[in-house]
Amino acid sequence: MMATLDHKVDFAVVLSVTKANPNGDPLNGNRPRQNYDGHGEISDVALKRKIRNRLQDMGESIFVQSNDRNVDGFTSLRERAEAVEELAKLMKAKKPSADEFAAIACAKWIDVRSFGQVFAFKGDSVSIGIRGPVSIHAATSLDPIDITSIQITKSVNSEPGTARGSDTMGMKHRVDSGVYVFYGSINPQLAEKTGFSNEDAEKIKQALATLFENDASSARPEGSMEVHKVYWWAHRSKLGQYSSAKVHRSLTVERRNAEPKSFEDYEFIVQPLDGLEVEIIDGR
Repeated sequence: MMATLDHKVDFAVVLSVTKANPNGDPLNGNRPRQNYDGHGEISDVALKRKIRNRLQDMGESIFVQSNDRNVDGFTSLRERAEAVEELAKLMKAKKPSADEFAAIACAKWIDVRSFGQVFAFKGDSVSIGIRGPVSIHAATSLDPIDITSIQITKSVNSEPGTARGSDTMGMKHRVDSGVYVFYGSINPQLAEKTGFSNEDAEKIKQALATLFENDASSARPEGSMEVHKVYWWAHRSKLGQYSSAKVHRSLTVERRNAEPKSFEDYEFIVQPLDGLEVEIIDGR
């Protein structure tokens, strides 16, 4: 059995978007997400999805698989859980042991022991919430973003016998350019409970550095999303020498010109914290 994580970790990731929709908002016509100040956002849920996909690419077992990344043929989380014999028995039990259920699920799936998971299925006595040690903030652009919207036409009918012409209109939105930053932490006290190991932390680090590999789509063409830097602070103790807020704040940004557009238009400086080294990994 691998040793559980024995120290606190904080991290920050700097990424850029060029002519892509990094995270559309379905409640706003799939326009790229923005906050009230006009800064771009990528939700923490979207970032976790990409991390799960990268871990899956590395050969890890993932519980929350997206439909286009389904590798085991199960069409629901219930089916995936029931396919594990020990979990299926506990799900049928009148008074299942929450600790036993959590231990089996965490050992089986890296995303459960990383991010946690709620196991609550209709008609079952099982209702278990697992808190994971890896927490991630939403990504926010350093400056307000410009969104370009273009009208597109579909030149073929979806259904036979449709009376109207085949040229139906639609809209496509993109961020012309933007540099985003997101932060996260790994809590060793919660890692003890889920069995999250030092090796798992290394896998998360690798996933962050390669976040957009194998992630291209029509909204995010190949090369339009890029991780530039991962800043990784490994504390010397479980409690950590500094609060996560102080560590995250130690990454400061200076603008090299009045209207920054690309990664090169910013300078990222890590203010030294006594006794805490930072590892800086280039995106790949």
